[in-house]
Amino acid sequence: EVQLVESGGGLVQPGGSLRLSCAISGFTFDDYAIGWYRQAPGKDREGVSCISSSDGTYYRDSVEGRFTISNDNAKNTVYLQMNSLKPEDTGTYYCVAAHAGGWKCLLSTMVRSWGQGTRVTVSS
Repeated sequence: EVQLVESGGGLVQPGGSLRLSCAISGFTFDDYAIGWYRQAPGKDREGVSCISSSDGTYYRDSVEGRFTISNDNAKNTVYLQMNSLKPEDTGTYYCVAAHAGGWKCLLSTMVRSWGQGTRVTVSS
C-alpha cells in the first residue's frame, strides 16, 4: 500500500524557516516522483515542488530560490526546506506520489496518492 505521512508544519514568523518531512512506504523513489502541494484557505491546491530520479528537482516560480526539495533514500523520506517564508506561503502542505516528474508532477492529474497534510502558518 502506497503511504505518505507528512510532518514538520507549524507557526513561523515571516522571514523564518521550516522543514517539512514526508515518510514514504509501500514504494521506492524509482517507482514515483514525490512532490509537495499546498492549499491556502479558500484557494485551490497548487503544486509547489517535485523530485524524481528521472527528472531531478522542479519548483514553481514563487518558491524558486527559497525552497529546497531533497530525499534521503536510506530513511525513505523526502524533505522540503522552506526559507524566507512569506504570509502567502501559509496553507496545508501535502506530500504526493506522482506518475511523472519535472513540471508534470505539479499537475494534480498526475498525482497517484496524497498524504494527509501538515499545516504551515506564516504570521507575525
